[in-house]
Amino acid sequence: MKTAVIADIHGNDLALEAVLADIAAQGISDVINLGDHLSGPLNAARTADLLMARDFPSIRGNHDRWLVSLAPAELGRSDRAAHDELQPLHLDWLRSLPATLVHRDEIFLCHGTPASDVQYWLEDVTPEGVVRLSDRQRIEAGAAGTDFPVILCGHTHVSRAIRLADGRLVVNPGSVGCQGYRNDTPVPHKVETGSPDASYAILSEKNGQWDVAFRRVPYDHAAMVCLALARGRQDWASVLATGWLDGES
Repeated sequence: MKTAVIADIHGNDLALEAVLADIAAQGISDVINLGDHLSGPLNAARTADLLMARDFPSIRGNHDRWLVSLAPAELGRSDRAAHDELQPLHLDWLRSLPATLVHRDEIFLCHGTPASDVQYWLEDVTPEGVVRLSDRQRIEAGAAGTDFPVILCGHTHVSRAIRLADGRLVVNPGSVGCQGYRNDTPVPHKVETGSPDASYAILSEKNGQWDVAFRRVPYDHAAMVCLALARGRQDWASVLATGWLDGES
């Protein structure tokens, strides 16, 4: 049994299409989605249409939550760009998504941690703004009470798999559509993956044992770079082009 895991599409419809084509080429029909679907200066409405048509088991991320809970004037720049594109049916779809979900009685879906959609779990940020692998004790503590063999998270856009002491597998599939970002919380920092390719993960189960493989999928990122530039977002253009951040957000 194989399951594809996608996350953090951020309105990048071309990256999403490339990933879905790659998933189909692997012969996988079971796909689950960890949220932050639409936020960004790209093609939020078309991305929503693609996802709604497929009706994957999906949860909401922090940006999805903000899109439907905050007034437009309260939204950050990327969220506002997405909100301006979306129709009421798209926002209704976001409202319908749960914060967490259990898939096939074995896979737990969350966006940040089981308790929070904004907290980093597998990564920490040092006081100097360096993003690093989190402490083992903190990761283990975050999984307490979530008694499923596989626990999925997104949010940081960093592909990572952690095997807990009791054998449970915690996986972040990386980001489909946004290969880096800046954040001011808890201190100013940036996340960069160093590649423009779309990222997702494939879970495999055999005789009760779970494993994961990560996939990197090239796509027409140049088209997304041009769109970001046309919309005045040099920061997005840079990370879409290279996986590295230049310019200001």
